[in-house]
Amino acid sequence: MSYKPERRWVNSGQPQTLQASVILLYLNAIFFVIFGGLSGGFGLIGLAMAAGEGVGGYGIANERKWGYWLGTVAAVVSLAFAVLAAVVVGFGGNFLNLLFDIALVVLLLHPQSRDYRRIWFK
Repeated sequence: MSYKPERRWVNSGQPQTLQASVILLYLNAIFFVIFGGLSGGFGLIGLAMAAGEGVGGYGIANERKWGYWLGTVAAVVSLAFAVLAAVVVGFGGNFLNLLFDIALVVLLLHPQSRDYRRIWFK
């Protein structure tokens, strides 16, 4: 009998900072597909960001280093686009999106998240 590791969408054994970041990564990806896809979005760049956030969240939930780095890079790029949109267009409806992107990057780069990743991720 071979051992197969359990795959999960959210890992309740992780610190709250990582659990919240996984959920925010999934929500960002879903919201882009729903709202960005309907309004034209950013095209392939936006679709790649959404895929990176979704796959990165799944990788973090399964304690993979590549998932942490993919999710972090996708979150930082998403934050950069939100800041750029806020500067060019004005805050308007993007203020809430900007706050979620800031919160996501802060959660991923929090010392508790980084320490857990350094110790437990494969």
